[in-house]
Amino acid sequence: MQTAHHSALAAKHAVLDQRLAAETQRPLPDTATIAALKKQKLLIKEELEQLQ
Repeated sequence: MQTAHHSALAAKHAVLDQRLAAETQRPLPDTATIAALKKQKLLIKEELEQLQ
């Protein structure tokens, strides 16, 4: 069963994925932004895994 918290985390993960894809498609991607987005995605992924 998916809780509201789980759904919210999954939505945040998807938004971060979209932001990461957009940043990497830029002509001069900001590596610091990419690293920060990846770190945020990883933290959310780990929390999602703990909920399961």
